[in-house]
Amino acid sequence: MTATHDFSLPSDLGRAQIQGLPSTAYYVSNFISPEEERLILEKIAAAPKPRWKQLTHRRLQTWPSDLAQDRLLDAPLPAWLDDPVISRLLSLPVAATTPDSSHASDVATVPNHIFSQSPHQRPNHVLVNEYPRGIGIMPHKEDGALDPNPAWRILQEPRSLLITADTLYTDYLHGIADIEEDVDLSADSIANWSLLRDSQPYTDGRNIRATRTSLTYRDVLKVSKIGSKLNMLLKR
Repeated sequence: MTATHDFSLPSDLGRAQIQGLPSTAYYVSNFISPEEERLILEKIAAAPKPRWKQLTHRRLQTWPSDLAQDRLLDAPLPAWLDDPVISRLLSLPVAATTPDSSHASDVATVPNHIFSQSPHQRPNHVLVNEYPRGIGIMPHKEDGALDPNPAWRILQEPRSLLITADTLYTDYLHGIADIEEDVDLSADSIANWSLLRDSQPYTDGRNIRATRTSLTYRDVLKVSKIGSKLNMLLKR
């Protein structure tokens, strides 16, 4: 575990893998520092009002743009969304280096970070969701399918990182319950209990929620070059 400046990273994602799930998920409890959290939240709050899209019970920012016909404008993310999050994501090896991994054939089959095999090898799209206390989102997939009954529960602490990969991302639903207080929190009910930064606040099995701001980083396959051309025109 690498610990510095009030954040801590595992030596590789294998040490952060959530056990007992049908596919791959990782949880890093202390991914950014309290100061980094404060700066990111300040930038989100300072965004121009047109950046916010008001949804039924929550609001959303999309960076660098909304998707139009599943296409993203080819434009860079703002610096405050890039560093430290993306640089830190790309610094985390998926698996530990073994003596055999020095061979070229082994290196080629083991991705060196979680985005190694994505279209652009790094995130190019960020969703910023703000959920008031008591508001969540129905369990869903990216195709919009819904299911109200959760099979596994993951508890996310402030400043934590959750990565879903493989079929857990593509085939399983994920959501946030519309509740003001989490109950029945324990090692038996929470899949990532052993990976929590501090389980002491939840020893009574309860957690009172507050406003939640989540940042979702992803690599969108289709990118429109109109965005890069527009950037060039604006710089002239």
